[in-house]
Parts: sequence; structure tokens; C-alpha cells
Amino acid sequence: MAAKKIKDSIYWVGAVDWDRVLFDELVSLPEGTSYNAYIVFGSEKTALIDTVEPFKKEELFRNLKELKVEKIDYIVSNHAEQDHSGAIPEVLKAFPEAKVITNKKCKEMLKDLLDLKEEVFEVIEEGQELSLGDKTLQFFMAPWVHWPETMFTWIKEDKVLFTCDFLGSHIATSELFDTTDENRAKVYLETKRYYAEIMMPFRNFIKKHLQLIDKLKPEIIAPSHGVVIKDVEFMTGAYKRWVSDKVKPMVVIPFVSMHESTRHMVEFLTEELSKNGVIVRPYNLIKADVGNITMDLVDAAAVVIASPTVLAGAHPEVISFAYLMNGLRPKTKIVSVIGSYGWNGKVMVKHIQETLKNLKAKWIEPLLVKGLPKEADYERLSKFAEELSKAVKEVSET
Repeated sequence: MAAKKIKDSIYWVGAVDWDRVLFDELVSLPEGTSYNAYIVFGSEKTALIDTVEPFKKEELFRNLKELKVEKIDYIVSNHAEQDHSGAIPEVLKAFPEAKVITNKKCKEMLKDLLDLKEEVFEVIEEGQELSLGDKTLQFFMAPWVHWPETMFTWIKEDKVLFTCDFLGSHIATSELFDTTDENRAKVYLETKRYYAEIMMPFRNFIKKHLQLIDKLKPEIIAPSHGVVIKDVEFMTGAYKRWVSDKVKPMVVIPFVSMHESTRHMVEFLTEELSKNGVIVRPYNLIKADVGNITMDLVDAAAVVIASPTVLAGAHPEVISFAYLMNGLRPKTKIVSVIGSYGWNGKVMVKHIQETLKNLKAKWIEPLLVKGLPKEADYERLSKFAEELSKAVKEVSET
């Protein structure tokens, strides 16, 4: 993709990855992604803000050439992860006079990850300013969105805030901004997916960073993935809802069924909860996109994990999901387990509960069925649904 103008003397010079389908060997990318780098031309100095994945370096250099960049004085590294920092060594080869501007923690990580030498760095502190002549860069520490060394870069005169991963989205698109009717819904959805899969564990830190954004009042937010954000109030407003303690009257049911017994339980529970006015989202973990489940975890009041008993515990796919959920630490208020067993179901419940040890949620008594559910089991499930529906409505946003 060609370089694109954001404001006078500020350009996007990154790379679009149309074909990437998996990130960190974990996160699915249904819309591809981009690696956003930005060039800022001051009257005296030039700064490159972040770079790209190393295998996309040719696109970065092609954009710099298109803009006739002959000198880079500063390479600002907001975050050490290689999809943003990985091309720094190549940029330094092309512009050996450049200094890498970053904070102390990020410097040490860059030295480890990229084998950069001490002399290429210039370390900055919280709130420090760096003059480019008619433009001033100011730096704010923003730890845990989503690594401990992350920072924001702010151009005071233009009111543009570069937030690296924060407020980003995995989208491959030819559009620079979030303002067209064609991309608005997609941007919202993929920003929520990005929050759910990457940022959700850090929601208490995010609240503080949103306060900084409210104070700065940027006109444009330029993240390191996805589109550049002009509708700042809309996107920060969405983030404020996601990081709040409010939940919706929704029950997510991730499940695996080996011989249909657990599936029968899930289908019956889904119908009963729906009758009680609760939103229900069942997901077959063998087939479902985990990103879609995590997006629902952003809002769900309750999660009921459904599993058969196998190998003296829960199904491996269920434990894999429980491990992920434990790491994401959603604001879910209520958790429970249902499932079937052949001779000992308690081990399955214990397996799931131990895996979800980080979750701060109320546990409703699990409901287990021996073999295929019978009429009495469905009666128990109906009462379980009533109890769960009541509890969900009590904790949910009205």
C-alpha cells in the first residue's frame, strides 16, 4: 500500500498483510491485519514512529522512498513486540544516524529481542518532550496495553496520539480512516475482537489510559494495527463500556459433546434460558471461532461450561478454553458447569474449577448427569435454568 497522509507532514508508511490468518500462533485474523508505521516531518527533524514485521520491511522502505525520506533522526519505539519493532535494525542500517527513542524497559527488551546495541538508544521519561522544530513529540508511559513497556507518543501541535496496540484492530484494508459507512461496523467488530483477545486481562490499567486520552482530547488516534481513528469519542466510549463492571443478561455456553449426552443438556438449557428472557450463546468448541466466544465474554453475565468426562477430567478442548478464559479474566459474574459422566463426574468439575482459579465470579452448583439425560435430569436442568436466569438478571445492566 502507498503512503497515506494523516495530517500535514504526518503520513502512514506501514504495511498491509492481506493474507495473515493467525497471530502469535493463537489469534485468528478473519480480516487480515496491518502493521502501522508513521513518519513525522518537523521543520528541523524527522521521526519514524514504530516500524513493521521484518518480512514486510520492503513495503515500509517503498513508502519512505515514495515520500523522498532522505534522513531519519529518530525512530520512536512505543512497544518492543516484533510486529512493531522488528524492522528497526534494517531502518538503522539505512539511516545509521538515527537514534531509537524509547523508555528504559522497552530499551532492555529491544536489546534482547533484536540484539540492538546500547549506543543506538536515547531513553526518555514520562512526560518528556522531543522537538522536531515546529512539531513536538511528548511521551506517556502506558504499561500493560498489553506489555509492561508500552508507551504513547503525542504530537501536541496536531493533537495526534500514537497508541501502538491500544485501540487497534486486526484489519487489512485500503482505507486509512474509520469514517466511511462501509467500514464503520467492521472496525467496531474487529476492535472489540482485538480488545477481547488481547486487552481484556488489563482492563483496570486501561481505565487509567482512557483517562489520559480524555485529558489530552486527541483529534486523531493512530494505533499500530487497523485503521486510523477519527471518531475518537465513539471508540473510547466503546472501550469504556467494555472495561466497566457492567454486564449484559447473557449466558455463554462453551461445550464439547462426545456421544450427544452433553449436547442434549446444552440444547435444553439454551431453550429454557431463552424462555426466561436471557440471551444465550452456545458454542461448540470443536468448531467455533474462539475470537467470537471471547467477544461475548466481554459482555456476558454468566458462563456455563459443558463437558463430558474423559481421561479422568474434562475434555481437553474444554480445558484449553478454560485456560484461555482464566488468562483473559473477563468480568463475568457467574460461572457453573454442566455435563455427563460414566462413573465419576466430580473429577471433571474439579478439573475445570482448578483451571479457572483466577476468575472472580460466583459459582452456581454444577449439574451432572450419568449417561444420557432422563426426564428427572431435564427437570433438574429446568430448575437450574430458573436459578441461573434469576441470578443473571440480578447482576446485569438494566
